[in-house]
Amino acid sequence: MKKLNRLTHNTQTYTERILQFGEGNFLRAFADWMIHQMNQKVDFDAGVVAVQPIDKGLIQMLNEQDGLYTVYINGIKDGQAVSEHEVVDCIQRGLDPYTQWEEYMALAESPDLRFVLSNTTEAGIAYHDNNSMNDAPPSSFPAKVTLLLHRRYETFDGATDKGLIFIPCELIDRNGDNLKRIILQYAEEWGLSVEFKDWVEKHNIFANTLVDRIVPGYPKDKMEAITEELGYQDQLVVEGEKFHLWVIEGPEQIQKEFPAEACNLNVIFTDNMEPYRTRKVRILNGAHTTMVPVAYLYGIEYVRESVEDEVFGPWIRQAIFEEICPTLDLPEEELKSFACDVLDRFRNPYLMHALMSISLNSVSKFKTRVLPSLLEYVERKGKLPEKLCVSLAALIAFYRGEVAGKVIQRNDDQTVIDFADQAWASYSDAASIGEVVKAFLSQTDFWGQDLTVVTGLTDAVAANLTVILDGNIKKLITQ
Repeated sequence: MKKLNRLTHNTQTYTERILQFGEGNFLRAFADWMIHQMNQKVDFDAGVVAVQPIDKGLIQMLNEQDGLYTVYINGIKDGQAVSEHEVVDCIQRGLDPYTQWEEYMALAESPDLRFVLSNTTEAGIAYHDNNSMNDAPPSSFPAKVTLLLHRRYETFDGATDKGLIFIPCELIDRNGDNLKRIILQYAEEWGLSVEFKDWVEKHNIFANTLVDRIVPGYPKDKMEAITEELGYQDQLVVEGEKFHLWVIEGPEQIQKEFPAEACNLNVIFTDNMEPYRTRKVRILNGAHTTMVPVAYLYGIEYVRESVEDEVFGPWIRQAIFEEICPTLDLPEEELKSFACDVLDRFRNPYLMHALMSISLNSVSKFKTRVLPSLLEYVERKGKLPEKLCVSLAALIAFYRGEVAGKVIQRNDDQTVIDFADQAWASYSDAASIGEVVKAFLSQTDFWGQDLTVVTGLTDAVAANLTVILDGNIKKLITQ
């Protein structure tokens, strides 16, 4: 059977305008897939040079396929399960800076280069104090970028039109701001000129971003069937869900040069990404965290089962639309549309998302994802959100490690588990449930505040917890 490469497949070549740090599944199924759409639909003519950010990666395999790979996009479309695939051809070549340092640095001298994308994991945008200008390469991603920018500055004599647009995809807050800060820190430490630092500040753009697409990655267990369907061998097949969102915060110049909107891609250009970050955290992540302890104690194991269950499904939808969405400040229709997309994502038949895989560090997740909605609901409505209070009670029950004879694997820091064991040690009968709840809600290390001062919350959670411990959680869901 033929192998996927540019000899066996009729593909296009493009001008190398994008430098990409990272060749993993997410960038290939997210950013590169979008670049492919722009190349196909609006003649973006943007080729990608993929750079391996660490000393082990997929660059050799990518080059063996001439940068080509197949993307499967799976999800719900117009209420139906849909799976689509295509060959993405925007990556022109891959570089390993650990063996091709000069080829990497030569990219700085290209007048066509305009964009820099990255996904070097949350730990990638970080300062390492053991990097120097003489390293070839330095270990940290920002240090590699600093040297590239300095070479570019010198090559073009500080030309104001030869700066780059950075669009990082790392999952850290203010990723672009942090990348620029560390680059300037290296420039200062290495004694680079004031003029260079001024050029970095004024003539390069560092966007902050929010990225959202579930990318399960390489479908190893399905490759035999996929290869038969495709009719060729592809070592880099990648799967992604249909939903995608890229929020890019920065000057209008990015929107003018990056034609995502013309392709109807779900890319939002804004001067303030915080409402969108809040929307994602509260609705998508918040719904996950809200459902986990309740659905699991109810007897469900997967996210898809949760939203399709005839009893629990309406409950979680009401929690989202009636208790979470009303606490957010974006337009109502926009919130409803996003929430409907979230529910379609939860229903995706191509993703088997186990509730227990989401349960990791549930206490800290509840604090950042659900508690703000609960407190804001009280502030705006003057009453408690019933379903979020049920979730909080189920969370406390969850951390007992056993409910109604069902053993629960707690995945959290040992200090959290030790506290839960101590709090639950005071439980003996229904009369002592209130003390357990008070212990949890007053633990300021968990919540950043004492939740027992929220009017009625302790009593409401205790009442819900009593029902849960009696094995009647269905009663709370259906009442």
